[in-house]
This record gives sequence, structure tokens and C-alpha cells, in this order.
Amino acid sequence: MLACPLCQATLAQLDNGVACPAGHRFDRARQGYLNLLPVQHKNSRDPGDNQAMVEARRDFLDAGHYAPVARRLAQLAAERQPQAWLDIGCGEGYYTAQIAQALPAADGYALDISREAVKRACRRAPEVTWMVASMARVPMADASCSFIASVFSPLDWQEARRLLAPGGGLMRVGPTSGHLMELREVLYDEVRPYADDKHLALVPAGMTHAHGEILEFRLSLVEAKARADLLAMTPHGWRASAEKRAQVIEQPEPFVVTVSMRYDYFVRQD
Repeated sequence: MLACPLCQATLAQLDNGVACPAGHRFDRARQGYLNLLPVQHKNSRDPGDNQAMVEARRDFLDAGHYAPVARRLAQLAAERQPQAWLDIGCGEGYYTAQIAQALPAADGYALDISREAVKRACRRAPEVTWMVASMARVPMADASCSFIASVFSPLDWQEARRLLAPGGGLMRVGPTSGHLMELREVLYDEVRPYADDKHLALVPAGMTHAHGEILEFRLSLVEAKARADLLAMTPHGWRASAEKRAQVIEQPEPFVVTVSMRYDYFVRQD
């Protein structure tokens, strides 16, 4: 299943890590993950989300605020009963762990480019093969996955198609144009509309849109920390002014915001 990120040969288990026939070896970190991101594939010294962003997202998600989003994703994964699945862009593993729980008999893999995220993700589901790796150069064999989850993550569509076995599918979860609207209305003088279905035009030949649905609910954030965590884990946290952020965090009343997600499932036909 795993492929060497340097030469693409098959990686086999060896002691406390993996190695390919050419002698490229990758040891397992103390936390349990494999670092399959060679230095030449990095765009910066520590790519991906930093420690502060990862911890804010972990605290917010662990408080259960997005539990319905994860629960529905796990249900949709379980309905498809894949033999091998991948969470591509797994972050700190909140959604990954729930997929793993829904698919106890399947082989689970997860990757993110952020080492800080994967270090924390390992603790959630030790049975999953966790990797620090590039989403544009996934160190897995062609047609090795029957289900891929992409949650709030950039996606290389051609790479996803390469990884999917014929008949396998990609579940993409992302925000609709109404997601966090109340928050955006406070933070910005003008809320710019955007098309939440523009990804449909990026789907490569040989993949078809097989399922789509929207999940929407209202969330009441009572604690100031929850509001601060939400800001820290979204782009709004650094786009908005300090004054606007304080207005959200410090208001005396609960902050009520709409959570709106679309789930799109794409199947590889050939």
C-alpha cells in the first residue's frame, strides 16, 4: 500500500519503520507516525498548520461543536464499507478517528503536511497508519484506496483519482456559502459571496458526482474560549482586525452561528 516518496517503490515494514528495495528508509516517530515528507518536497521549514492553530482546532472539535459534521461523515463512510480508506489532509485527526470507529474491519490511512497536527492525531486512533506527507505526492500505490475523505482540505484531484480503485469514491466535505455567516457579518464590513460548488468543475474525467447533500445547524458558543478557538482555526482569525475579533470573543451574550456543510461523493468509473 505505501510507496516510497523518493522512488515510488513499495515500502515494506522494517524494524521500527519502513524501507524500499532501493534502501530508502523512514523510521517511525516516537508518537507513532511515519514522516514520508522528504525535505525537497517541503515549501517551508515547517509546512502546514502551526501548533497554535492545531491546538485551537483540537480544543474546539473536542468540545463537540462540530460533532454532527463528523457523525454524518462516519455514517456515509460506513454505508460504503471500503476495504482501505484514506483521510487526506487529516489535521489533528478528529474526523479520522470517527471514520476509523465506523470502519473497524478496514485498513485506515491518514496524512497531513503539518507535523504538529499529525503528532497529535496519532493519539486518537493508533490502529490508523498516520503519515506526514504531501497531498500532492501521496506515498501510496495507484488504485490502493476504495474510499478517500477530504474534510476542509485542499485537494489535488488528479492525485485523488490516481489513489482510487475503480468503483472507489472520494467524499469531499466543505463549507457552503452560508457557513459561519453570522461570524463573517461581524468581522467584515462587506461579506463577499462565493460559489460553494466551484469544485464540481475540477472533477477529472473518469470520476462522476454520485451523491450530494447539505448538513446545517445552529451553534451557540457560550464560552469566550470557544469563540477564540473558532477564530484561530479559520482564515477569519488572521484576516479580520483585532478590534473585530475582540468584539466576537468578548461579547457578553452567547454567540450563535450557522454551521453549513456540503458533502459531495465522487466515484471513479474506470
